[in-house]
Parts: sequence; C-alpha cells; structure tokens
Amino acid sequence: MLSKLENVLNDAELDLAKVNDLNALVQLKANYLGKKGVLASVMSNMRDLTVEQRKEIGMRTNVIKNSLEEKFEAKKNQIEEAIINQKLQNETIDVTLPGVDFSIGGIHPLNQTIMELEDLYIGMGYTVAEGPEIETDENCFEKLNLPKGHPARDMQDTFYINPELLLRSQTSPVQVRTMMENDGKPIKIICPGKVYRRDADDATHSHQFMQCEGLVLGKNITMADLKGALLEMAQKMFDKDRQIRLRPSFFPFTEPSVEVDVSCGMCGGKGCSTCKGTGWIEVLGAGMVNDNVLRMSGYDPAEIQGYAFGIGVERITMLKHRIDDIRNFYTNDVRFLNQFKEVK
Repeated sequence: MLSKLENVLNDAELDLAKVNDLNALVQLKANYLGKKGVLASVMSNMRDLTVEQRKEIGMRTNVIKNSLEEKFEAKKNQIEEAIINQKLQNETIDVTLPGVDFSIGGIHPLNQTIMELEDLYIGMGYTVAEGPEIETDENCFEKLNLPKGHPARDMQDTFYINPELLLRSQTSPVQVRTMMENDGKPIKIICPGKVYRRDADDATHSHQFMQCEGLVLGKNITMADLKGALLEMAQKMFDKDRQIRLRPSFFPFTEPSVEVDVSCGMCGGKGCSTCKGTGWIEVLGAGMVNDNVLRMSGYDPAEIQGYAFGIGVERITMLKHRIDDIRNFYTNDVRFLNQFKEVK
C-alpha cells in the first residue's frame, strides 16, 4: 500500500509538470485529492490493515496529501503569474512613441473676422459695445430717424414680437443706447453682433447674420476721418494695396450717406467677372450721423459731429476667403470649417 501511495505522488508530479491551464489544474487536483480521487481510492483499502499498518499508512498519507496540496498551490501561482506576465507584455506601452494627435476644433471663420475687426479698431482707440438682440421699435427705428410709417422702413423686413418689441434688424440700437448713456460726450465704439431680417435664405442672404457697426462722435469729425478709418479696415482685412471709393447713397440715419467699394483683389482693379468688369466690389454703407439722430439722443449737432458705418461680417469673410455661398457658415460642415483652423 505504501508503494501505491508513492506511485500516486509520482504520477501527480508528472501530471503537474504538463499542466499550463488553470481549469485543467482544478480538474487534476480533483482527480488526485477529491473525495472520489486517486488518493481517497487508495485510502479506502485501509480497513483491511492492522492497527499498526493503519497508523503508518495514515501518517504517510497525510505527508503525501500535504505535499500535493503545496505542489498544486505552487503550480496555481506559477500559472497565474505567467498569465499576468503575458497580459503585461501584450499591454506594454512604449512611452517613447509620439502621442496621438487628437483633433480639436477651431474658431469659426465669422468669429475670426470679428476678432480681427475688434483688434484693428481697438488699436485705433475704439471700444467694443454690446446690446440686447430683442430691441424696442423706438431704439431700432424711431431714434434712427425712421418714425412709424416712414417709407424707408420697407427696407427692413423685421421680425416683430409685438408692436413695440422686435428682433433687431441692425446693431445700430447699440449706438443709440450708447449715445443715450453718454450725455452728449464724445464716443468711439464698434458694435459687433447678430441681427435678424425676414430675408429668404439663398447664396447671399440669410434671415440671421452678423454686423459690426462703428460710431465716432466728437468735435470737428469729417468725412475724411471716415474714409481714413475705412481705408485702414480694407487694407487690414484684405491686403495693403487695396483702395476704397465712396459713392453717394441714402440712409435715413446718415447725411451725407455713401456706399463703400473696395478695389477687386482678383484683378487688381482692372475688371474681371468677380467685380463684373468694374474693378470694384461693394462692401459696406456709411455716412455722417444725421442731425436728427444726434438731437434725439441728446447731442447738439452744432457742437458734435460724427460718422457711422456698418460692416457685414459675412460679406467681408466671403470676399476675404472667396466663399461663394453664405449658407456654408451655418450648415456646420466640418470639411468646410476645418479649412479655417489655422487662419489667424
């Protein structure tokens, strides 16, 4: 019987050497040390032994059982360690490799244009003024020399909330608010922001777009000052060789009023399909602030003069980057927007 016990130990050691899987190890342990295992089967014959033989066999059996328990535990630890090492090897990261370049967003082209305009005019001594997008009819029209029933109101197809409140159709109400708050003192501001008009959306029109208006009030302000400010803007936003021209026009809130053209960058002013052969492209409207507008906001036209201008942010951006459809700014097509990530 002792020889059978030794054979069990030897066989178990040989089988253990072949096992490299935890599930197989569990099954092997059950085969040798389980209630119906090989060791239990040998021990079932002890009833036929004498007392002395039982004592000797029992002691040896315990030794073998404890030895096998230790060997199975050691093998389990060995397999688990091998599994962990393999997993670590598979998941090893080479920290010397370059990192992943995650794609990040950029500044929207319209916001880029506004930032450029703000940098330009702040450098010229202007401050940035803001106001609400829901405005009163008084600030949006009446104080800008457009009383109720005035025929020029047909130029402004407006979103009315009620007879007295509307979505502003221009950023000029910000100028009105600033004049009302300054008690006749000089002003030098730009007013960037969203405006709303009941235009049908197409390649050049949108029901919601952006403006950047400017207002300068002080003593002895002339059209020459206006032209200088606009020429600086054109050469900053396009290139240093651009020129501008002023054409007479009409706006109820300025007198005299002008349309401002910039020389065509495609042909250098010689005439091409972009400028329709004229060499010039219309970019904005401007003029000297109407005396009535000054009086309604608490200014004396005999003492204070000034000019105002209104820049269409989308128009400037389209001309600068040669974009042919205003809807590209609002459709959130990443392929379009990614082109402007590096544009400063």
